[in-house]
Amino acid sequence: MNAIDVRLEARGIGVTLGGQRVLDEVSIQLPAGQWTAIVGPNGAGKSTLLSVLAGLRRADRGEVHVGGERIEALSTRERARRIGWLAQQGEADGDLAVRDIAQLGRLPHLGLFGTPGAEDRLAVELAMEATGATAFADRRLGELSGGERQRALLARVLAVQAPVVLLDEPTTHLDAPHQRAVLCCITGLVRQRTAVAVVLHDLTLALAADRVVVMHRGRMHAAGSPGDPALHSAIADVFEQAISIERIEGRDGPRWVAVPSP
Repeated sequence: MNAIDVRLEARGIGVTLGGQRVLDEVSIQLPAGQWTAIVGPNGAGKSTLLSVLAGLRRADRGEVHVGGERIEALSTRERARRIGWLAQQGEADGDLAVRDIAQLGRLPHLGLFGTPGAEDRLAVELAMEATGATAFADRRLGELSGGERQRALLARVLAVQAPVVLLDEPTTHLDAPHQRAVLCCITGLVRQRTAVAVVLHDLTLALAADRVVVMHRGRMHAAGSPGDPALHSAIADVFEQAISIERIEGRDGPRWVAVPSP
């Protein structure tokens, strides 16, 4: 049996903010070619965990390794080459065109004064195509709807072509067709052997992942495949039995959806 190619691993992560333990002994692995959905109620520590994995927040306890190296040992530029990151409230300068925003994803490879080559231009075009942003590539950020803005920022992440991609609520402001497009983007990354972790509030979207991690009160409450009954029970538990997980038959086989409990 081949060894698992773990692209990112966190061990025993602990974070205390304002005297409150936000993360408590959290350990997680992100293997190549797999996407992990991270779910849980508000305040569970999901976004804090993702920022620690991205190297944007230093944990009080524990270690994060990327490609076998401690994240603190990587330069900012090297970390940016290895980890594509989309924050919950993504930021970009307001007067840039969408194509220029996507081009920012090549900065870790080019540096501030590098000249984009054919490989960089292709990466940008592929990223815009994957996110459906090609149709408004020449429009300015301030002219975009919330959903278009989100897709532009996601294109920037994909243009990095990093071996690890971390997304915090990437489907925010997106309607159902564009949510589906984001899932297709994630599936494409997985086919390219990228390790992907996504924080999601939409449980039904999360249950399309290869693996689901349930956070609760700063700890990893459960983890498993979307069809795991123990995972379903854990999700219902942390959401105080307000939802249940039901199986439906789709064109491509069974799917799992979250429905409100009666």
